[in-house]
Amino acid sequence: MSKPIVAVVGRPNVGKSTLFNALAGQRISIVKDTPGITRDRIYAEVSWLDHDFTLIDTGGIEPESRDVILSQMREQAQIAIDTADVIIFMVDVKQGLQDADSKVADMLRRSRKPVVLAVNKVDDIKKYGNDIFEFYNLGIGEPYGISSANMMGLGDMLDVVVSHFPEHEGEDEEDDRPRIAIVGKPNVGKSSIINRLLGEDRVIVSDIAGTTRDAVDTPVMHNDREYVFIDTAGLRRKNRVKEELEHFMVVRTVGAVERADVVVLVIDAVEGVTEQEAKIAGIAHDSGKGVIIAVNKWDAVEKNDKTVYEYEKKIRNTLSYMPYAEIIFISAKTGQRLNRLFDMIDMVVENHSMRIQTGVLNEIMSEAVAMQQPPADKGKRLKLFYMTQVSVKPPTFVIFVNDKELMHFSYTRYIENQIREAFGFRGTPLKFIIRERGEK
Repeated sequence: MSKPIVAVVGRPNVGKSTLFNALAGQRISIVKDTPGITRDRIYAEVSWLDHDFTLIDTGGIEPESRDVILSQMREQAQIAIDTADVIIFMVDVKQGLQDADSKVADMLRRSRKPVVLAVNKVDDIKKYGNDIFEFYNLGIGEPYGISSANMMGLGDMLDVVVSHFPEHEGEDEEDDRPRIAIVGKPNVGKSSIINRLLGEDRVIVSDIAGTTRDAVDTPVMHNDREYVFIDTAGLRRKNRVKEELEHFMVVRTVGAVERADVVVLVIDAVEGVTEQEAKIAGIAHDSGKGVIIAVNKWDAVEKNDKTVYEYEKKIRNTLSYMPYAEIIFISAKTGQRLNRLFDMIDMVVENHSMRIQTGVLNEIMSEAVAMQQPPADKGKRLKLFYMTQVSVKPPTFVIFVNDKELMHFSYTRYIENQIREAFGFRGTPLKFIIRERGEK
């Protein structure tokens, strides 16, 4: 069930972040998020007229010189072309048509991807209305005047954006092959793993970080079952500053994760878990995907009888918000444990799609309440009436209570732990929706 991806491209200071925050309905450049991890959010889940899509901000342009801006805009545009189903190309009515706009428009036009031209900062239609027409010269269709800051014109623009979505977006049940995204920072061995599984060099591998340019879908057969591996694109240049590289890496990862059932996060055994891995793991967690952490290059680590235990403990501490993730120690170079990866994928795929009968769930809930009384506040005690599973991928449960405010995070986690104790659900997150009786 992959959602369409919409990318925002444009020069510095044309209002990309303002549009992004307006559509996401909150300021999410900096977010108070999962405990123990802070990360810039450059993607958001957006709904418009019953269409759900993932919005990504390609960002990352530093206005040092005209040449640098243009080259970075081209980089942005290429990422959008590689990743997105629809591209919002944003320009600024007050600055007028710029040379950089025209050059990027050429790239976008040649890509054959749907492009929606948003002319921002049209705060006063009488004053700027006629200036919009200048942007017809870009040759990528009708310009739509908007004001991100004042939330004007966004509806008309979004109508056009969603009109470009496939007619049955998100409905891909016909293809029941498990889709596995291999993600991780550059040069941890993502492509080498796929090559080893295939037994041939299908994905270009080099010691230079980021030699894989585009996300590649590779079908792999194992024990008469076909899997589709999505190798996330690496970074296209190595002379970028670190922050921009990370930004581009995360944008591409969002696209791959969105299309996957299971995410295999590859970690370099020698380097250990870094902040970059925590960012990528956070994307998979937020998207509700099954997660396997594959520690690659395990053959290069000196080991004793405690090495595995200590390494696993470090990973669990750093990625404490996803205790359900499975961990496997592998080597793409020697092929160590790679066959076990398929068994683990099968298990996670099954758990990600598992359904539990309502009667059984309510038995577990009743026992849990009997063992640990729900919290109370100002004399009012939380009551749990009923629980049912409403969807899979990830397994999602609705709990009906007397007062949502009394359902603390810690008690929800306690109920989750009881369900996991009964059914395992290894490798997959569980989602809980708390409702009051009578609430839709």
